[in-house]
Amino acid sequence: MFMGEYNHSLDAKGRVIVPAKFREQLGDVFVISQGLDGCLFVFPRSEWTKFEEKLKELPMSDKNARKFVRFFLAGASETEIDKQGRILIPPVLREFAGLTKDITFVGVGGRAEIWSADRWNESTSFDDMDEVAQHMSELGI
Repeated sequence: MFMGEYNHSLDAKGRVIVPAKFREQLGDVFVISQGLDGCLFVFPRSEWTKFEEKLKELPMSDKNARKFVRFFLAGASETEIDKQGRILIPPVLREFAGLTKDITFVGVGGRAEIWSADRWNESTSFDDMDEVAQHMSELGI
């Protein structure tokens, strides 16, 4: 399970060190895709396969389903960690997530997320957690 928050810096070539605690969980080859809320999703191969199967089950006749599938698959990229513990984030994904220098990795269970540190700090307010928790109880949590 991915958990925790880790700060790293993107180098001039678009590489970033993956937190040591995430490396083993990700395995040799894993997938980075556009994520929701302006971040990138990082899936171990096994979790990506499960997600991909769910996407395949969506009806092609539904316009929103087609858009949802395109969103995740069009920019998705298989990647691997180099000997220095870094990954190269493709330019299209760096642009999508607004990644320039400071990066925040966040563990969220079955996947990790990569955020621009500024975007993470600006958009991730937990001031409304009582309201969010009430909604989660409606979902069975």
